[in-house]
Amino acid sequence: MAEQALYRKWRPAAFEEVVGQEHVVKTIQNALASGRAAHAYLFSGPRGTGKTSTARLVAKALNCTNPDPHQRPDNTCPNCLAVNEGRFLDLIEIDAASNTGVDNIRDLRDKINFAPGEGIYKVYVIDEVHMLSIGAFNALLKTLEEPPAHAIFILATTELHKVPLTVASRCQKHAFRRIPAAEMAHRLQDIVDREGLHVEPAVLDVLARQATGSLRDAIAQANASIADDF
Repeated sequence: MAEQALYRKWRPAAFEEVVGQEHVVKTIQNALASGRAAHAYLFSGPRGTGKTSTARLVAKALNCTNPDPHQRPDNTCPNCLAVNEGRFLDLIEIDAASNTGVDNIRDLRDKINFAPGEGIYKVYVIDEVHMLSIGAFNALLKTLEEPPAHAIFILATTELHKVPLTVASRCQKHAFRRIPAAEMAHRLQDIVDREGLHVEPAVLDVLARQATGSLRDAIAQANASIADDF
């Protein structure tokens, strides 16, 4: 099985499954449960620490139809299942590294006023947002200043210092940290167990340390090291 598929297969389906970011998750969970979602978030931190996974969880929680806000996302309602299966039309994921120009953001602005097709909110996740051009950032800024009520932006970056202050100041900021090796090893063991494999704990400890805080890299290294078993 390819590493990307393995990582996606075990991507956190609930806030409780996010590894090593309790300080971020708890704050966001409490705010969403009390109906205080921000119109824009800025997730920053090293690669592979859960920024886009958490962004998808926010999108699920905002559009989950469970009547109890503390149970969102419940992973059983139609909207949650659609997100899990990659077919939820109101979750729009944009790779800024491949869509750096002002025309890409203008196209987003032209479509953003349309009401959500399935859920309550349209959630725009812009990964590696620091890669946008100056013109694109200026176009994005205008949208962040006066967003429609149904639109939520989640900007993710590994290089916070490259995000203009004018944009960052309009977002609720959350800093993701490198994940401790012990927590990564525990997550790797959980994946191995659920895959029905046997791997020596010492091997997983080494892989976790080599990943230098990136869970995605740890899973990739595990996949490469025991490819025959995976």
